[in-house]
Amino acid sequence: MNWNDYEAVWKRQPLPVGEQADLAELRQGFEDKHRKMAVTLLMRDWVEIVACGVVVTSYLWFWYKAGRAGWPLGVAILLILGVATFFLRERRRARRNRPGADASLRAKVEADLDELRHQRWLLLKVWHWYIAPCAIAMLLHVSVILRSRPWDPGREPLVIGLACLFIALACWFAWTINRVTVRKQIEPRIAELEKLHRDLLSAE
Repeated sequence: MNWNDYEAVWKRQPLPVGEQADLAELRQGFEDKHRKMAVTLLMRDWVEIVACGVVVTSYLWFWYKAGRAGWPLGVAILLILGVATFFLRERRRARRNRPGADASLRAKVEADLDELRHQRWLLLKVWHWYIAPCAIAMLLHVSVILRSRPWDPGREPLVIGLACLFIALACWFAWTINRVTVRKQIEPRIAELEKLHRDLLSAE
């Protein structure tokens, strides 16, 4: 799975400048960024859902090949299904909160602010709902691989060490890149929309 696929879409856009943004430019470019954000999150959620399906299928196949010794993969599958369910819930929430095409600019700005604040919370809490379940699932997979073959005291400790190192580095990278995304992209965009929102309120 690759949680960060959607961040490549963000990076192809100019970085938001935050509170220093020009109000006229914010108004002019809002609709385009509003649509791009919706598409970006849609892509992210469905990429993750499909990836979860691929991982679950591969775990089921490996469990079948491992036989009864592969029972820990049942727990791993439940963890991955939990992640997939989270993204499905995100899709339902996004549809429910999406403003209509005829909504006012103020309503759309408020909806985007709510969405960005929610995404900020998700990325800052990514350990709890994404990284930890995936890491545990990967460790369970490694344990099944080790259980399915004779123990080699000269080889298996090295395999375990390398597997744990790889998983730890992957988790660290995912955590780091998500925090960078919050700092460089989401928080400045929130500041821009808060500025635009204040301007819209003062004009009423």
